[in-house]
Amino acid sequence: MGIEEELTQALEGTINAAKARHYVPSYFMQMLGDYGGVGTAKRLLAKQEIQQGLMTLAELGLLADSMEAVVLQDRFSSLFTQDELTEAHRRLEELGYFKKGK
Repeated sequence: MGIEEELTQALEGTINAAKARHYVPSYFMQMLGDYGGVGTAKRLLAKQEIQQGLMTLAELGLLADSMEAVVLQDRFSSLFTQDELTEAHRRLEELGYFKKGK
């Protein structure tokens, strides 16, 4: 399995974590099916805004499972530009993900 397929699989884990908390991220699921992991992440990160789905994951305590957290993992960072990684980090930081105790 290549790194792009691994990313898609990791993002399917995001969906599974959300569903376990009774949240079905249907738009994200559709995008993942249409564009795969890299295409989905790049499209979402290009918007430079916090999507409602990420806010819902934050409310559920699932930021560690978010697309933003997944793309920041060392094994996937080479798939993204520095601007995309910076945007993912900014969103997580804005939602308090990097605060002490997390």
